[in-house]
Amino acid sequence: MTELVLTHARVVLAHEVISGTVRVRDGRIDAIDSGTTCVPGAVDLEGDYLLPGLVELHTDNLERHLMPRPRVYFPVQPAVQSHDAEVAAAGITTVFDAIGVGDPYDEGFRARDQGELLGVLDRLETAGALRAEHLIHVRCELPAPNARQLFEPFAAHPRLRLISLMDHTPGQRQWSDVEHARIYYTGKKGWSAEKFEAELRAAPERQTRHAAPNRRWFAEFARQHGVALATHDDTTVEHVDEAVALGASMSEFPTTLEAARHARSRGLATIAGAPNVVRGGSHSGNVAALDLARAGVLDALSSDYVPASLLTAAWKLHREGGHTLSEAINTVSRNPARASGLVDRGEIAPGLRADLVRAREVHDHPVVRWVWRAGVRVA
Repeated sequence: MTELVLTHARVVLAHEVISGTVRVRDGRIDAIDSGTTCVPGAVDLEGDYLLPGLVELHTDNLERHLMPRPRVYFPVQPAVQSHDAEVAAAGITTVFDAIGVGDPYDEGFRARDQGELLGVLDRLETAGALRAEHLIHVRCELPAPNARQLFEPFAAHPRLRLISLMDHTPGQRQWSDVEHARIYYTGKKGWSAEKFEAELRAAPERQTRHAAPNRRWFAEFARQHGVALATHDDTTVEHVDEAVALGASMSEFPTTLEAARHARSRGLATIAGAPNVVRGGSHSGNVAALDLARAGVLDALSSDYVPASLLTAAWKLHREGGHTLSEAINTVSRNPARASGLVDRGEIAPGLRADLVRAREVHDHPVVRWVWRAGVRVA
């Protein structure tokens, strides 16, 4: 039996914060007590916060390591190791690596077969070389003719726990404002103005041909295999109703307050971007996540493209969004864990896995100091 005792901590529980001690045995939380202890071997956290390990449902951060520059591809194993170290340092102990499959333009990272990743994750896990637990979230670009083909390597793998349905056709959802789409494609992707206009003309026909059948196919796959399903960038009440009809349990990044309110009323967990909270607004011109929080329709946050934003955003929800600290931390731990069906983690409670984060507040910002996964320190 292995034991870890963490004392003199501000322990952030699901509904309150206490000054106390947490005892861990064999990788699980055994007891939570008020006050400090002097038992031999107890680790003095010096009044720092003790948080549950963060649960990240949707991060594109791995893609950034696999393709650090446009058209520059990095070997998979060192890319995974760098990504793993980064998310663990941010306090993330469970990460759903978001892998985009399908590219309507047949170019870039999401047009490639990414099945090699699964073998690399399995080998690193077997070697005990992963800090965080890595699950897979496959992002399916519905208008892409190659989406189902590129999904095949992930279909039978046990790491697959979440599928999201995306449609980035300019003129709707995330890109309801075509000018924001123009800035993105000509800026980040380096398209010429002429290429963007050509794709703008071609997109509606491509969407009509592929999006609906792909949507039905992926939703049915998720239902048959017990994989959590999310929709992406819901903008209207009709989008949310469609998500419910498909069997989705999550509405990722709703772009309007109306859609978020309706999603909540229909029983979908709403997920917003942590960078949106940190920056004070959406880079796509959509609803601000803080407005969703203040309206009481924000369930969870995702770091999206900046792992360190997850805990920083939770702190901002507490400071500026009307959340208690427990409520704010729930958006990055308990709530995403429950939304994805992970009932063994996400909060500091007896019997749950001892995924824990030691953090200290410095000038109103959280600083991650130590991280444990299943009672073993990993950062």
